[in-house]
Amino acid sequence: MTETLKLKEFETLSPFEIKDELIKLAKSTSRRTQSAFLNAGRGNPNWIATAPREAFFLLGQFALTESKRVMSHPAGLGGMPQAAGIAPRLEAWLAERPDTPGAPFLSAMVPYAVTSFGFEPDAFVHELVDSIIGDNYPVPDRMLVHNERIVHEYLMWAMCGGQKPAGKFDLYAVEGGTAAMCYLFKSLKANRLLMPGDTIALGTPIFTPYLEMTHLEDYALNVVHIKAPQENKFQFTDEEINKLLDPKIKAFFLVNPGNPTGMALSGETVAKITELVRTKRPDLMILTDDVYGTFVEGFHSLLGELPQNTIGVYSYSKYFGCTGWRLGVIAIHEDNIFDRAIAALPAAEVTALDRRYGPLTLQPRDLKFIDRIVADSRDVALNHTAGLSLPQQVMMSLFSLAELMDEQKAYQAACMEIVHRRAWSMIEGLGLHLTPNPNFDAYYGLIDFEFWARKNIGDDAVEYLKKNVHPLDLAFRLAEVHGIVLLNGGGFEAPNWSLRVSLANLPDDVYDDIGRGVRAVARGYRDAYEARRRTMQEHKEVAEAPAE
Repeated sequence: MTETLKLKEFETLSPFEIKDELIKLAKSTSRRTQSAFLNAGRGNPNWIATAPREAFFLLGQFALTESKRVMSHPAGLGGMPQAAGIAPRLEAWLAERPDTPGAPFLSAMVPYAVTSFGFEPDAFVHELVDSIIGDNYPVPDRMLVHNERIVHEYLMWAMCGGQKPAGKFDLYAVEGGTAAMCYLFKSLKANRLLMPGDTIALGTPIFTPYLEMTHLEDYALNVVHIKAPQENKFQFTDEEINKLLDPKIKAFFLVNPGNPTGMALSGETVAKITELVRTKRPDLMILTDDVYGTFVEGFHSLLGELPQNTIGVYSYSKYFGCTGWRLGVIAIHEDNIFDRAIAALPAAEVTALDRRYGPLTLQPRDLKFIDRIVADSRDVALNHTAGLSLPQQVMMSLFSLAELMDEQKAYQAACMEIVHRRAWSMIEGLGLHLTPNPNFDAYYGLIDFEFWARKNIGDDAVEYLKKNVHPLDLAFRLAEVHGIVLLNGGGFEAPNWSLRVSLANLPDDVYDDIGRGVRAVARGYRDAYEARRRTMQEHKEVAEAPAE
C-alpha cells in the first residue's frame, strides 16, 4: 500500500490537482502492463451534439458570402453584413444546397424562431450572421437580444420543467459555469451582499471550488455545511435544512443535481426548502448551479420555485459536449431580493457604490445587480468591452434552438440512455443490486467504498483499513495497480473512503472494468487484513505457549 506519510502530503490539494499525480501513475501502469488507461476523473463527455454544429459551420459560410456582397477586395477584405433582405437571401442560399450538412436544420430553425418568438426575420438572421463573423463588440454587453429570448425559453424547459414562474429572468452570457462562479463571488462582495466574516451555507457534498473559494482571503466566508448523506439517498435531512433558519446564514449555495453524487433534489426536498424560505427566511440568498439538470427527466430547480431569491448558473458544456466552447449563463429574476438588498444598504455603502458604478450611468442606484455583475467582470472601467464573444453566443442560440425544436426530446433520451447504461455496467462490475432512482442523473457516480466494503469484506476489515491505511490510498492504488483514475470523494466533502467516477467520458465497455478494479482493490485490502490477523494470532500463540 502507498505510504501513509506520503499520502498526507496530498490532503490539502484539490481532487483536480491530485488527479494529475494519479494520471502519471495510471499511464505508467498502462505502459508497463499493456493494460488500458482509464481516466474517469474528469467530466468531459465523449459525445457531441452534431446538428447545431453543422448549422454553425454552414452559417459561417453564408456569412462570408454576405460580407463579400458588401465588399470584396482582391487583397482579401470583406465588408460588414447588412440586415436589409438578409433573411430571404439566406433562405434562397440554403435552397440551392438542400443536402449540405446543416442546411435542413437552418432552413427549419429560422421560421421556427420567427414564429415562436415573434422575431423580425431580417433582424434575427442579421444577429446570427453579423455575430458569427465577429466584427462587432457584443451589444448589449450582457447578452444579444435574440439570443437572450431563445436561451430564456431553453432554461424554462431545462431548469423549470416547462413550468414558467411569473415574470422573466435577466440573463448574462458568460464563459462557462466556472466564469459564472468567479463573477458572482466578486460581485456579491463588491456590492456588500457578502463580506469577509459573513456566514454562508454550502449543500455538501459539492463541487470542490465552492469549498475552496469561500476560504480565499478575497472572501474569507464562514461556512455551514448542509449535508446530504448517502443514508438519506443524498437528500438534505430535515435537521440539515433547518440549519438555514439561522439568520447569520446570508446565502445558500448548492449544486443540483449534485457533483459528485449525481443526485438531484427530490420534489419533497425542494418543497421543504421552498416552504422554509417563503415563510421564515425570505431574505436568504440562494445560488444554484444546475449544469446537470438536463440529465434528470422533468428536473425542477430552485430557480423556478424561489425565483426572487435565487441566482441560477447553467453551463451548456456537459449536455451538448462543448466544454471547449465555454458557454454558460447567469439568470436573475427581474424582481429579486438582490436589488432590494443593495438599495437598503447603509447610506455610506450606497454612496461608495455610486462612486464605483458612477462612470457607467447617471443613475448608478438604478443599475440592476445583474448589470453590476457584467461591469465587475471587467473591473467596471472596462465595461465597454464586456460580454461573451459573439460567435460563442451564436453557438449558444443554435444549441438552445436544437433542443427547443426537438419536440420528442430524442437528443435528451439518447444522452440519458448513454450515461445510465454505463452506470448499470459499473454497478454490475461492483457486484451491487440497486433499485433505479429517478433523481439520479448518472453523469457522475459516487462509490462509497466504506459502505460497500462493510457488506463485502466485513466490518473488521474496514476498521483495520480506517486505522492503518490512508483514505487516499484507494485512489492511488487504483491508478498504480489497475491504471484507473477516479477522484477522491473526500475532496468534495463526501465520505473520505469514497470515489467519484465520471460516467460520461469513457467508452461503454470499460465501466464494468472500473467496478471490477474497485473490487480487486477491496480484495487486496481484505487479504492484507487477514494476513495481519494471522500474524497477530501467531504472535499471540507463541506468547501464550508454556515455557519448555
